[in-house]
Amino acid sequence: MPVYLNHLADAISDQTDKTSAQIETIKLKSTHVGKQHGHERAGYADYTVSQLILEYHILRQVIFQVLEEETPLEVRERDIIIDSIEQAVNDAATQFSHTLRDIQEMFMVTLTHDLRGPVNIVKMGTQLILRRFERGDAHLDITVRMISAIDRMDAMIQNLLDASRLRAGQSIKLEFEECNLAQLLKDVIEDLNFTYGDRFVVVSDPNITSNCSRKQIRRVIENLASNAVKYGDPETPITVKLYECDSHIHLSVHNQGPPIPSDTQSILFQQFRRTPAAEDKTGWGLGLFLAKNIVEAHEGMIEIESAEGKGTTFIVKLPA
Repeated sequence: MPVYLNHLADAISDQTDKTSAQIETIKLKSTHVGKQHGHERAGYADYTVSQLILEYHILRQVIFQVLEEETPLEVRERDIIIDSIEQAVNDAATQFSHTLRDIQEMFMVTLTHDLRGPVNIVKMGTQLILRRFERGDAHLDITVRMISAIDRMDAMIQNLLDASRLRAGQSIKLEFEECNLAQLLKDVIEDLNFTYGDRFVVVSDPNITSNCSRKQIRRVIENLASNAVKYGDPETPITVKLYECDSHIHLSVHNQGPPIPSDTQSILFQQFRRTPAAEDKTGWGLGLFLAKNIVEAHEGMIEIESAEGKGTTFIVKLPA
C-alpha cells in the first residue's frame, strides 16, 4: 500500500505535462505493485477475486474522501486516480488467477508422481505379506491395520486434491450418513495409538451421533490429533473430548507445549501458510486448511485456544 500510494502521488503531484516515457515508467511501477498484491492474496484461504476487487473500490473511495476534505480535485487529478486504480485492480486480478493456476498444477504433478506411486507399491507388498499368515496369527491383525492405514493414506491424497478444487472455487463433495461419532473417534484413536503409542486420553459420551460425512470427519480428527503429536510436548498425554453442549457437538483436541502466539493464529487455517515454529516440521501447510473447509461444509466451525501454561486446544463445533 505505501509503495502504491507513492506511485500515485508521483503521478498527480507534478502539474507539468509528462513525457510518454515518464508515463510508461509510472504504469510499470504500478503494474508491479498490483501483481505483487494479487500474488499475495492468492495465498490466503477463503479469499476470492471479488474481495480483491472490493479492496480497490474501498481504496478509491477513501482516497477521494481524504483528498477532497479541503478542496475538490481537478478533473485531471480524478482521471489519473481512477485510471491508476483500474490498472492496478486489473493487474492484481490477473496475477491472482495465474497464481491459483500454478498452485493447482503443482498439486497435480506432486500428488500423481510423488505420492500415489509409493502408496500403491506399499499396499501391494502388504497384501502379499497378508497371504502368508494363517488365521489366528498374531501378525495378521497388524497387517490388516497396515492395509487399512494405507487406504486412508490414499484417501488423504484425495483430500489434498480437494484443496486444489477449493482454490478453484469448487466445493468438497460430501456423502452424508448417520454416524456414531463416539465409535468413529474410538476407531481413529486406536489406529493413532498403533502409530504413535498410547499418547491419547479419550473422554467421550458414547451416545453421540450425527448426520455427517464419515470419511471427512475422520480426516478432521486424524489431522488435529496428529498435529497435537507433532507440535505438543512428547512427555504429556493428548486429551480428546467429545460431548454435546448448547445444541452443538463439540470435539476438542488438547496438547501441552509452547503456545501459539495470537498474532500467528490467524494464518493457521490458510493454505500453504505455516507458523515460524512449524518451519522445521514436515508437512504441506494444508491440514488445517482442509479441516476448516470440511467443518464449514458441515455448517460447523473450528476454533483455537492457546496460552502459556495451558497448552493448545482445537475445538470443532458441529450442529447437533
